[in-house]
Amino acid sequence: MIENFVELFKLVGIGLALMLPLANPLTAMSLYLALGKHLSPTERATQIRLAAWYTVAIMLVAFYAGSWIMHAFGISLPGLRISGGLIVGFLGFTMLFPSDAGPDGETDKQVELQGNARAENIAFVPLALPGTAGPGTIAIIITLASKMHEGNATNGGYPAWIIVAVPVIVAGLLGGLLYVCLRSASRLVSLIGKNGVEAISRVMGFLLVCMGVQFVIDGTYAVIALHRAAG
Repeated sequence: MIENFVELFKLVGIGLALMLPLANPLTAMSLYLALGKHLSPTERATQIRLAAWYTVAIMLVAFYAGSWIMHAFGISLPGLRISGGLIVGFLGFTMLFPSDAGPDGETDKQVELQGNARAENIAFVPLALPGTAGPGTIAIIITLASKMHEGNATNGGYPAWIIVAVPVIVAGLLGGLLYVCLRSASRLVSLIGKNGVEAISRVMGFLLVCMGVQFVIDGTYAVIALHRAAG
């Protein structure tokens, strides 16, 4: 029994080591600083809580049903990478070139109300998807899930309860880490001020554009490799 718990902690540690560089809650924190600046404190707390839950749900769905969903809709991993890259790139452009100044004749109050409308629901997109559980994270979760189940069926390695518990624990820990990071972002906002938030927004916008382009490149190369292998 003790050996099983040792294996459980070992697999959880491996899962966190693999997921953290991809999930990277700091990216979601930067998105939150840029897009949540118009929200009230109550709305911010709600969006943070929902983003954490959405992230956990996306990861668990990707682990337990990701392969089935992708096969059912005919979606390939390269297609997932390319579509995710387009979403990330679009978000990056909107952060890099924000339309803060309204059209001629528009009052500051109208601009603020439009900002509130745009930033009202940011928990799922972009904080959870693709900010934390992006295409890279989903792709590696699906890959690891298939390998884990195949390996377990081949050599009967881990007990069934460990296979069930590990993804739940890893997703829960990552969701909790995201929640802590986003809650700390409010203090960072008051510390660095509006100009600092704008600067972070521009820098993160540029990085997101780069990430989006890289996702598209990776997906394109994977499609080319698949066609060459098929040919």
